[in-house]
Order: sequence, then structure tokens, then C-alpha cells
Amino acid sequence: MSKIPERPLNGDVEDDDEDEANDGLEAWERTYAEDRSWEDLQEDESGLLRPIDDTAIYHAQYRRRLRALASTAATARIQKGLIRYLYVVVDLSKAASERDFRPSRMAVIGRQVETFIREFFDQNPLSHVGLVTIKDGIAHCLTELGGSPESHIKALMGKLDCSGDASLQNALELVLGYLNQIPSYGHREVLILYSALSTCDPGDLMETIQKCKKSKIRCSVIGLAAEMFICKHLCQETGGTYYVALDETHFKELILEHAPPPPAISEYATANLIKMGFPQRAAEGSVAICTCHEEAKTGGGYTCPRCKVRVCELPTECRICGLTLISSPHLARSYHHLFPIVPFDEVSPSSQNDPHNSLLNTCFGCQQSLHTQGSKPGLSVTCPKCKQQFCLDCDIYIHESLHNCPGCESFRHSKSEIASQ
Repeated sequence: MSKIPERPLNGDVEDDDEDEANDGLEAWERTYAEDRSWEDLQEDESGLLRPIDDTAIYHAQYRRRLRALASTAATARIQKGLIRYLYVVVDLSKAASERDFRPSRMAVIGRQVETFIREFFDQNPLSHVGLVTIKDGIAHCLTELGGSPESHIKALMGKLDCSGDASLQNALELVLGYLNQIPSYGHREVLILYSALSTCDPGDLMETIQKCKKSKIRCSVIGLAAEMFICKHLCQETGGTYYVALDETHFKELILEHAPPPPAISEYATANLIKMGFPQRAAEGSVAICTCHEEAKTGGGYTCPRCKVRVCELPTECRICGLTLISSPHLARSYHHLFPIVPFDEVSPSSQNDPHNSLLNTCFGCQQSLHTQGSKPGLSVTCPKCKQQFCLDCDIYIHESLHNCPGCESFRHSKSEIASQ
């Protein structure tokens, strides 16, 4: 009787071949062998190791993200909602106490939500944010929709404790009741930061998802554990996005992607005329009752142009007459999302050494030299319209904060001066 050779189980032959191809290195050794990060280490004059400069990596990631956004915007004309009503749902169940994020998921969520709220109001001054937490299977409204970042951050930092299970349905039902009262011109959104791998619901979650879809609420989820089908289904049905964070840096990138206004869904986007008031700042010595805190305050604040009551800060909605109160800078800061600056063109270091190149060796924005240590030309970019050259730091500042090209603005200003003469 011939002996039949045993077949290897679980692909042992393929694994052996793969190990031989990698010179017998372990998986963790191959990671470092491919990265070769030790070659980036340098010593200073005293023999100590210099810190690794990761600026180039950061700039490359930024340029990649900027090109991706530009290609998306170029394919179609996108309408964006400038007046957003966003609820941030924070999962504070016992899963948020896990320590795969250092020092814990809860601590990382607290830090990044604070960063997100400040960035959100910086880019969306006419919008409102509310906070909802999930713990012990119950959803709690931490703060109502409002335009004060400090009040939201203070309320969240005082309630960072974990317990019980998470309930996705209870959270959606709670925000559904609040967002259904929002006027038709407002864009309704929910951002869920979910740590658990399950949901403990009292009813049919699929029915609640259909209610959100019918109410035109855009739901997005950022997971901190693993991918869940129900979260993915929620985002697909409501037009949101779903991602799972790999680490704290990735989590920060994912949550900050929700700061700029997302493209409006075509059937949900409606054009409306909105009544707004531009209140005057009250005199310093005047005494009036503030409608925000319902107490007498001396000086400061703003006076509603319709009903003449006092409010503490802008933008807000008058609690007496319901008029939306803003200032002109708020309107201007919301405007740049409709006409974003096109990405600048990269200039290679070799082209800067070309003697026939007419580009200067200084940044038009900060007037710093574009040469690195050793008089070698560094990476730079040029505006495709005015052809002015900028360093990568100014490129990021122009596209993320300034939202205007200094070269184009100076050229437009010089043309107006010539025309006036």
C-alpha cells in the first residue's frame, strides 16, 4: 500500500516560502527594515541625537489631502450648507475606558472633541453644536444647540466618566426630536464617536434609521474599535461617512474632516431667504438684563435691532423675537467655503536651480528664504493665477486659515490704485 503524503494545513508551504523570501526576518523586523528609520537620525555638535524632523511628511500628507479635495470639487458643482445644526454624540459606555488609545479612549475623545469644537466654530460661525452622551444604555443631552464653544467644552470635561452599555437607538431618537424642530434652511447633522462593539436598544433600530433618513439628517460615525455593520448601514442610508480610527493621529484627522461644511444632498438642499439682524455693541457703562443668563450685567453685550434686548455674544438667536443675530465678519468667514482657493502648483528643487527660471528665492508671504540648510532649494509652491511663490507653511496657512491668496489680493489692489489715478 502506497503511503499518501500529508498535505500541509493552513497554507504552511506558502508561509515558508514567504519567510524565505524575506531572508528569515520576523514581521516586526521587516517593518523596521523597510522603514530604515535609523538612517534619519543625526547628531548635533555635542554628540546628542537631534529630533527627527517630520515636517516633510506632514506637508506631503497635507498636499495629498488638498489634491483629493480639489479633484472631488472639480468633478461637479457642489452646494454646501453654511448654516449647520450638528449634534456630537459621544459614547461614554464602559468600552470608552479601554486603553488601546493612550491613556484611554475617553481621554483621547475629550481632547479631540475640544479641538473639533473650536475648529468647527472657526470655520462655521453661523452654525450651532449640541452634545449628547451615551452611558448605561441611556442617551443624555449634555448641551443644547448653541454657538458658544466654551460652554460646550466646559460641560463635556465635567462629565467624562464611563459606565454601562451603549445604545445607538436611544441616541438617534433623542437627537431626532431636537433636529426635527430645526427650520428647513438648516442642515441637520449627527456625528457619532462610537467606542463599543454592540448596541443595547429598546426597539427596532432599522426603523429609527429610516426616520433619520426621512427627516433629512446626515449621520456620520467614527469608530474607535472595529467596523460594525449597523454603523455602516446608518451612514449609507443617511448620506454620511463611516471610518474606524487606527490611532490618535488618525482619529484627529477623521474628526477634523467634519469641520468644513459637507456637500449638500441635492434633494435636501433648498434655497431660502433668511432674516438676520446685525446688532450694535452696547455702551460700556450701560446696565441691562441679559436674556442668555437672565441676570443684570453692566457694559458689553449686544442689542437686538428688533426687540432691543441684550445678548452676551454673537452669533446667536434672540430668545424674545427669534431673530438670528450675527456680525459681518461671521458672514465673511462663512463665504469662503463657496469659493475655495485652488491648490497651488508644486515647484521642484531642480527647477529653482535653473538659471532661466524667473522665480524668486524668497516666499511672497513670509519673505523667508526658500533655501534649506546648506543653500539647497527646498520645496515650494506657486499660485496658478498670480504666479507668486510660497513656502509650504504659507501654503497651509493660506488654504486653511486665510482663504485668500496674498499675491492675487496685492495684484488686485495695485490694479484698483492705477485705475483710480
